[in-house]
Amino acid sequence: MHSYTRAESRERRRLFLKGAHQAMGDNLDPRVTRRMHEIDAIAAERGAKELAALERQADAARDAVAAAKAAVRASKWGAERSAARDVLREAEKTLRRAERAYHRAEQS
Repeated sequence: MHSYTRAESRERRRLFLKGAHQAMGDNLDPRVTRRMHEIDAIAAERGAKELAALERQADAARDAVAAAKAAVRASKWGAERSAARDVLREAEKTLRRAERAYHRAEQS
């Protein structure tokens, strides 16, 4: 996954157009491709860090769901169990959001 900043996207687009123009004249400057590869490497590293952070977040959400399920099973009937179920529902929603964000980032 690549995660480009706006400035990197602008510079990469500018270098791409410059490289295309130079390639039409068979005079491609190696500095252009080198800089594009540098930008790609930086963005790939940033993307890997973001993906790892999203994975950690999803793991924490899974742990929260497991703890909430245990609280539901251990609670008494009545208001206590109802409150525990509400906590479980919120934990499951958080888990779905975290997993969705992880899978979305993984696909890009």
